[in-house]
Amino acid sequence: MINDYQLQKTLRDNYDVCIIGAGPAGITLALRLAAAGWRVLLAEGGGREYSSLSQDLYACKSTGLELYAKESRLRYLGGTSNHWAGRCRPFTASDFALPPIGGLPGWPIPYSEIAGYLPAAMEIVDLPPGSDFEAINSGLGGDEFEPDRFLLSPPTRFAQKYATALEQTEGLDVFINCNCVDLEFDEATGNLAAVVLSDYQRNRQRLVARTFVLATGGIENARQLLNSESLLRAGIVSKDGLVGSCFMEHLNIDLGSFILKSGLAPAPREYFTTDAFIDEYKAGKGNVRAALLAEVQTYGRTAEVKHFLENLACDMGVASKIAFVARFSCPGDGLISTLIEQFPNLYSRISLLDEKDALGVAKVNVNWALSADDRHTIKCIGSELAKQWADMDLGFIKLNDYVYDTSIPLRLSPHAHHMGTTRMASSAQTGVVDSNCKVFGIGNLYIAGSSIFATGGASNPTLPLLQFALRLADHLDARMSAARDALG
Repeated sequence: MINDYQLQKTLRDNYDVCIIGAGPAGITLALRLAAAGWRVLLAEGGGREYSSLSQDLYACKSTGLELYAKESRLRYLGGTSNHWAGRCRPFTASDFALPPIGGLPGWPIPYSEIAGYLPAAMEIVDLPPGSDFEAINSGLGGDEFEPDRFLLSPPTRFAQKYATALEQTEGLDVFINCNCVDLEFDEATGNLAAVVLSDYQRNRQRLVARTFVLATGGIENARQLLNSESLLRAGIVSKDGLVGSCFMEHLNIDLGSFILKSGLAPAPREYFTTDAFIDEYKAGKGNVRAALLAEVQTYGRTAEVKHFLENLACDMGVASKIAFVARFSCPGDGLISTLIEQFPNLYSRISLLDEKDALGVAKVNVNWALSADDRHTIKCIGSELAKQWADMDLGFIKLNDYVYDTSIPLRLSPHAHHMGTTRMASSAQTGVVDSNCKVFGIGNLYIAGSSIFATGGASNPTLPLLQFALRLADHLDARMSAARDALG
């Protein structure tokens, strides 16, 4: 049943699992565990619909590259699935086999650990059973790029699709407007003893459960850990430690523009770097998409259209398109967009400010930073793509100067794929959670979502995070069943 915590605060005293956050990972995990017979509380800080009261709690400071952190996340039932575009591509075996550049280790598990959960994850987001991830174009001549393969979810809106299940699943209590404001750690037992829940008037109560899961997103999972004074006192987390570090995004770089050879079909072309490319250049992965500008094709390049676009540039963020329109005047040209891997970087991190939000929780500072290795990846992808387009006689690519000259400041934008702040590792020296998503040093606290990603690859994170959520559901079910059986 879905309850509004503002109006009804009666909670059970015997929950097996408390899950904080009702986005794709939290909803998936809650429904699976409740269906397995466990008593589950799913606490969502927002309501059924968007509200500024809830969304304002995502406001944060930025001291690094501009992330638009408040605008790119949604804080209400269903989470950011409420504006997800639906693009789906799973990780591959090489994402788990190839260590990232920069000194930190990659995944402590092989891809086979989550591969079997792909069909179930596809079903969750309404991809037809047995569907192949499809390419929309053929490849290039060399070994460095292959056609990108992906599928599009409708897209699935989790709060709407699973509304009946959230209301009617036996053993599942869903509370909206129910904010987690503290984690209470018991050093004597080594377990999380309780979470502190609050409504918007700061009426608080402790919630005790056997197992806890944070599923609040790539920024908020780290924020919850760092905000806990008891975890800080116990040394489980530290303000300058691994919790919050290695924040990763997928990089959307304006690589440049192209002129397509006359007579070629103007359909978009999408390519993905191969393992051979990564080995040859010692770089990261990336998707590149070459597409014509619909505005230019439809309306032409008259002075009136240019003037119209210029007037809208500030409000719509289309300055790069304005520059493009001014630069070219022939039909058949367009822009190259990307989805490029960022390597884990200790200096790209989430930290807390002294300032508190309306619920008394410390606000967040995001220092989104790139490394020289990230710039190297961008340069190699742009240069190799331009070379192969010319070799294949597809047309000509004009790279922006900051792509090949890494001394020039980079222009980029985020994809709202927040990853890595509670990374999975084989030990607490290199990560925050173990191979089963359990926080190091705490016996009963787990993390779900893309914050556990040891590397981000260049795949959209929704399918992989669902695969991990399904795997975590199976692990918790087995663990709790074993504990119950041991008690007779």
